[in-house]
This record gives sequence, structure tokens and C-alpha cells, in this order.
Amino acid sequence: MRQVVLDTETTGLEVTQGHRIIEIGCVEVLHRRTTDQIYHQFLNPEREIDAGAEEVHGITAEFLADKPKFHEIANDFIDFITDAELIIHNASFDVGFINDELERAGHSITDINSCCKVTDSLELARKMHPGQKNSLDALCKRYEIDNSHRELHGALLDAQILADVFLALTGGQATLSLAGTPESLEQNRKKNASLDTDREALRVIYADQDELHAHEAFLNKIQQESESGCLWLRKKAE
Repeated sequence: MRQVVLDTETTGLEVTQGHRIIEIGCVEVLHRRTTDQIYHQFLNPEREIDAGAEEVHGITAEFLADKPKFHEIANDFIDFITDAELIIHNASFDVGFINDELERAGHSITDINSCCKVTDSLELARKMHPGQKNSLDALCKRYEIDNSHRELHGALLDAQILADVFLALTGGQATLSLAGTPESLEQNRKKNASLDTDREALRVIYADQDELHAHEAFLNKIQQESESGCLWLRKKAE
């Protein structure tokens, strides 16, 4: 399935208080690689921007004054995301704002869940790293993804960073495909068969007692904090 990594910036935190979207950024992912297809749009929210929100993204009302309103770009936006799997960090926030904008615009679609599958990368990260920080910045640090150029939040920039994070979170840039051609599979077989079998055996370093205790403590922490428990402990019990 075609995937689209999406982020928004808004005038404030609460859609129920009339806050609006001021920027949408989308990055396309195909076959677990980002493409050059993006959707990026600044929007005139027709209202003021909370000071706290402006400190986060640095976007001013003056800058947005001549930008299009959401209803003017709604069709192009929906066309870009339709039938894709949307990857969104803390999806309920962005989906709530997008659906509100669609309803305001009188669009035929008022819930993007009706035209897209929505995957929340924050929920996925929490399941994989229970009890740890799973903000975008924390995940960048955990997966060694460079976000040093991110001085302020921006929808397109954050979507590009999230695309890298999501690919790392779900296994990195995949190189093995079950859909590979017979020719490519045969080439891989020959390549593997040519490995030097006389090479020196790899050195095995065993964990000491302190490392074993630390490992056991970490497994117990996962068991306590993860909804599905710790798979490794279940395997040991079997």
C-alpha cells in the first residue's frame, strides 16, 4: 500500500476552541522508500495564532495573510492522500483538526478514515518502547536520526523526519522482498554461496553476571509495562 507520512501545524492545541490548521506537510513512501512526491501547503486560518503555538512553529498571522484557505485546497489535499496509509505521530490530534476543516469546508468527505487507513506511529512506538519517551525528538535520538536542523517545528520538515523514524521503527530500509524476481533471487544465492568458508571463526563474548541481571530486570520491566507482556519471558517459560 502507498503510505503518506503527514504532519500539521495549528493555531493552538484545542480544535474544540476553534483552532485551525495553518500548515500541512505530507511525504510519500513507496516500497519502504521516500519518494520526491510531497504535498505542502500553508493556510490562512482566518483567526489569531496563540502565542504559545507561534513559539513552537514560528509561523505568524502576517505570513499567512495571503495564503489560501482550507476549502480552496481541500480537493487537492484529499486527492493526494486518498487510498494511502497515513502515518501520523499522535494521530488523534491531526485527524481531529483535519476532519474539522473538512466539515467547515462542506466537503463530501468529513472523516479521513473513510478514504485512508490511519496508523499512529506514537502508539506503535509506545508498544515497542514501553515506559520510555516516544516523542519525535526522543525517537530521533534512539534511532540515531539527524534532526539537528529542526530548530522550530514545521509540518513538512517534521513529516520528512517522521518518515525516517517510521522506517527505522518498523525495520529500516528493507532490502529483502518476497516479490523478488527469480533472477534476483538466483543472484543472491550465488553471492551467498561465494562467501569464504575458511575465514577465522568469530569471537564469542559472553555476558557477565551484572549484564545478565540488568537484562533480567529490563525484561521484567517490559512484562509489567507492556499490554502484551514480554515475549522473551513467555518463551523462557515454555
